[in-house]
Amino acid sequence: MKSTKLVTSFSEAVSDIQDGATLIVGGFGLCGIPEFAIQALREKGTKNLTVVSNNCGVDDWGLGLLLANKQIKKMVSSYVGENKIFEQQFLSGELEVELTPQGTLAERIRAGGAGIPGFYTATGMGTLIAEGKEVKEFDGRTYLLERGIVGDFALVKAWKADTLGNLVYRKTSRNFNPLAAMAGKITIAEVEEIVEAGELDPDEIHTPGIYVQRILVGSNYQKRIERRTVVQA
Repeated sequence: MKSTKLVTSFSEAVSDIQDGATLIVGGFGLCGIPEFAIQALREKGTKNLTVVSNNCGVDDWGLGLLLANKQIKKMVSSYVGENKIFEQQFLSGELEVELTPQGTLAERIRAGGAGIPGFYTATGMGTLIAEGKEVKEFDGRTYLLERGIVGDFALVKAWKADTLGNLVYRKTSRNFNPLAAMAGKITIAEVEEIVEAGELDPDEIHTPGIYVQRILVGSNYQKRIERRTVVQA
């Protein structure tokens, strides 16, 4: 039986992402980013996006492509230090930024995918992170309330998928991808290989297909390194 989740082109995969949508995007730095879906979204020209991702790529790759095209209205992220365009747009007031500690961001996405509307954490107490947030005391310690995050869409990158949408990630490229896949109302997974249902070892599946609505294959992934550092011999 033909998979109803298999999409034949990246333009088709992102065709219903409309202006003002909230996207949760997997990846860490440039590792495990859904690079072809991002490029298709740039070509589509969707504007006023809220993007939830650990960081925003670099000036000429990853989510940085959407920034350069002024398609992102707001970033919810934990690290922004590799992108000069990000800095320029933030300082000029073009880009709204919600900085979130990395562990808190991961838990906010996980909570959203698990149907948990919010949770309390001590991370950020006494800092700018806590401003305007509800606080509560537990066992003599003060915690702040963080909201779970659910996206209209999630864009993720996996190594393999089967035709049912079950995903396997490769090594450190797993990073935020499983969390992002859970938290999107519609999850689009680009992969390097698709196999028939039953060919993946059930014990090796990282994201069950129930979380994935669209799958498609990309090729010739660049797998770039953000900043190459070497030591002279």
